[in-house]
Amino acid sequence: MSVPTHRTAVGIDLGGTKIAAGLVRDDGTVLARAGVPTPAREGADAILDAVARLVALLLPDGADAPGVSGSPDVLVGVGIGSAGVIDSGRGRVVAATDALTGWAGADLAGGTAARLAATGGPAAGLPVHTDNDVHAHALGEHWLGACAGTRTALVVAAGTGVGATLLLDGTPQHGARHVAGHLGHLPAAEAAGLLCTCSRSGHLEAIASGPALHALYLRLGGDPTVETARVVCQLTDVDPVAHQAVVLAATALGRTVGGVANMLDPEVVVISGGLAGAGSLWWDTLSASVASELMPALDGLPVVTATLGGDAAVLGAARLAFVAHEARGTSVVPDAPVHHGTAEAVAPLASLATP
Repeated sequence: MSVPTHRTAVGIDLGGTKIAAGLVRDDGTVLARAGVPTPAREGADAILDAVARLVALLLPDGADAPGVSGSPDVLVGVGIGSAGVIDSGRGRVVAATDALTGWAGADLAGGTAARLAATGGPAAGLPVHTDNDVHAHALGEHWLGACAGTRTALVVAAGTGVGATLLLDGTPQHGARHVAGHLGHLPAAEAAGLLCTCSRSGHLEAIASGPALHALYLRLGGDPTVETARVVCQLTDVDPVAHQAVVLAATALGRTVGGVANMLDPEVVVISGGLAGAGSLWWDTLSASVASELMPALDGLPVVTATLGGDAAVLGAARLAFVAHEARGTSVVPDAPVHHGTAEAVAPLASLATP
């Protein structure tokens, strides 16, 4: 009986616009990637079907097993970081915004496991572990990225939505009702009167997310042919309205992050998500706004950009499976080789990223 050189897991980043998946070794190597648009308006069953198809794409029957010095990798589980409020203990979606129709109440872990079992493929019978997508992103950055080695870190994700994770010794803090980290639903003066995706008004996400930044640009009289926040950020040197919108959105986010840092006192703040690459005006405004809110004892608090890009949540989701496997202390599928898809079957995660 050969001894496996590496454990391997499937990590899945399930967001409102795309589902990205990767076959990940326990040293952080991504062996294969795949992704599809999220069937966000088709209901929970369609979303779970898409997740199962991605796992099957990464682990098709009959593919050659990867190995090191003749020893096969061992598949230990599937991890999913999903949009919504996730009860990671039960693997269920407690609540979700309208971005994913019918997602609230979905049995994320059980539904995925049942679909994988029905395929009879290499993933049948594997444990499925779940968490919020921002928490998964933070786990990836703590494992291999910008906050590796820290005892406390605040990871902020600004993109389609606005979220955050407080990591203590590498563990995301979930709160009593699994809601901890919803930074975008703190009140922000700049968002007064604006409807939030949660149906309340005046929340940070209504002014600081990517879609909110684009909407702000249009409200201020911007060019209606500009279709995304990414383009708005690219126009700041030539379009005064774009400049105004970016400054206002980044200021709102920065002030809120600074206030939260005063409460939590993290070693480092990591900024991630699609807007983290929005350009120097957004970044400089954000950094200055964070600093303007900090108590004197926090002067010099590092505010850094995430380093793992589109792989972060996939790596973090896989990390969920590895940590659970380590806690069990036994192999889930002894001596079972991992199979993965061909290069033609998978797409780079970077090509699927959206702000």
